[in-house]
Amino acid sequence: MVYVMLADGFEEVEAIEPIDILKRGGVDVTTVGVKSKTVTGAHGIEVTADIEINGVEPEKMELLMLPGGIGHEILDASNDVHGLLNYAVANRIYVSAICAAPSILGKKMLLEDKKATCFPGYEKYLYGADVKSDKVVVDGKFITGKGAGAAADFGFAMLGILKDKETADRVKETMQY
Repeated sequence: MVYVMLADGFEEVEAIEPIDILKRGGVDVTTVGVKSKTVTGAHGIEVTADIEINGVEPEKMELLMLPGGIGHEILDASNDVHGLLNYAVANRIYVSAICAAPSILGKKMLLEDKKATCFPGYEKYLYGADVKSDKVVVDGKFITGKGAGAAADFGFAMLGILKDKETADRVKETMQY
């Protein structure tokens, strides 16, 4: 199960496009409202999350995804999100973050001695990371993405990891990517 954390101000493309790609590839995805089930994105698009954060079943988690946008500040302020991050790291579960959200991982020192990317200007929060300018960087159990323009590549990287390269390539082809 992929759990996608959603908080008001999340960058819609960074959440929805990877969700779509993962679902097309046969991955189970559950959206999680951090504060409530109704969440409004950075551009005013309102979505209804599948569950609220207290409904997350960590033992079913294969990947924890953090979209960017101004909503990353709400994610970073959430003890529940940090608890899930701690669980994921302790249990060697994949964690993905895009745009400003890799800063959450950086501030927790999770990216130390790892390659990572983020939205320009947030590099200063990737403490100890080897910051790259690539659209998507995978290092161990961490997948980081640069921003909205990297959302598809971010989604395909996760799909390739959770399924396989062939599945990711097939979905790319069907999407005319």
